[in-house]
Amino acid sequence: MSFFIRKSNRESGVKRKKGTKNQKSNKIKRKEKSKPDDLISSDDDLSGIDDYTQGFSSEEETEQEKKLRLTKKYLQQIEEEELAKNETEDARGAVSQRLKDEALEEAGRLQKKKAHEYEDTVSDVLCVLRGHKLSVTCLAVSQTEKFLISASKDGSIIKWSIEEKKKIKTIPGGKKGSEGYIGHTDQVLAISLSTDDKFLATGGRDKIINIWNPDTMERIHTFRGHKDAITGLVFQKGSHQLISASSDRSLKLWTLDEMGYIETLFGHQDAITDIDCFFTETALTAGARDNTVRIWKIVEESQLVFQANGASIDCVCVSSYQSFVSGGDDGSLLFWGIHKKKPMFKVPFAHGCDPESEEPNWITSLCALQNTDLVASGSNDGYIRLWKRDDENHSLIQVSEIKMEGFVNSLRFTPSGKYLVAAVGQEHRLGRWRRIKPAKNCVVIYCWNKS
Repeated sequence: MSFFIRKSNRESGVKRKKGTKNQKSNKIKRKEKSKPDDLISSDDDLSGIDDYTQGFSSEEETEQEKKLRLTKKYLQQIEEEELAKNETEDARGAVSQRLKDEALEEAGRLQKKKAHEYEDTVSDVLCVLRGHKLSVTCLAVSQTEKFLISASKDGSIIKWSIEEKKKIKTIPGGKKGSEGYIGHTDQVLAISLSTDDKFLATGGRDKIINIWNPDTMERIHTFRGHKDAITGLVFQKGSHQLISASSDRSLKLWTLDEMGYIETLFGHQDAITDIDCFFTETALTAGARDNTVRIWKIVEESQLVFQANGASIDCVCVSSYQSFVSGGDDGSLLFWGIHKKKPMFKVPFAHGCDPESEEPNWITSLCALQNTDLVASGSNDGYIRLWKRDDENHSLIQVSEIKMEGFVNSLRFTPSGKYLVAAVGQEHRLGRWRRIKPAKNCVVIYCWNKS
């Protein structure tokens, strides 16, 4: 199989599904709303600017002059902050480094060494959140770290307050086959929050994608189109474009700005089991028993195929702008570089073996702390394991482990890395191959008190 597949009219690497006459074109153009020159949107996040802008007339100031003025204001602000922090007269070096880091972070290329801070450390269980009747399958954490949202095999969706450690809102699951129900009528398997926390997307075995307002938990819209269960959802970084993955072996792109369908992508030869996204308009997917991981270059309409022989690839996560990690039912963790067809490093039996069957414990979930070298993996061996990505030696090194009984079906770090949230259940999120009766169906929040 080719490592690099590009779309052509006669090849099936990436195909688009033609819309009906009533559907919008595949390439939906986003219209930028024009803003009066004398108004500054709250999205610009320039607090305290009103007093500074007094005395300037919008009719006298051009758009370029306004950008220059706001840039100078921002530079002055961070220079004052660095002076206060470093207590030195010359903060130019600190300001320069901060601007460089911010530019790299915006592009997804900033890489901080954080894994060593978690080495041999013991995390505290901040709280155990119980409310789902069946196994918790997926979760999403807000960028503000104030709330999280979890979903379950019972079809329910619950919004939790991290600060108050309590339930905010519950949307119970409906009966199978019931029409017009506001929530889901079957197992919820996938959930995702947009990076500005404006939209929440959920999907599952009822083959629909519900879009919610995370603040009020009111349903905004419902997307239909997949022919089988939705197993993964992810928002492209910094946008309202949603990518859904399904057991029907396809990806679908949706725009939430217009609440419309964009296109369908094909390539996997088996059910897609997981999805993640790079900072660019590029998605990463796991193809279960087709033994492949694929990187989808959406704008270029092409894909890269990475072959992992002998295992069903069940979960993936982006670790940096040029590497990712995958886990499968053979119990192995694979560390990949985007420029190499084969994995650069393999951790066999990363979560040990089942004592009864002597079979390796499946890797059931993966996540990475954004812009760092820290990766977390979950299974059903009684532990969540933390790993350091070593770019020099192209390897993964275990730095810590956390006790957790049950199937760890989903893991998420909060943006600061202070919290690690785990979705736990008695069963695997995609099936009932085994049941761990002593385990609790719950959400567990771990906390590191880092300065």
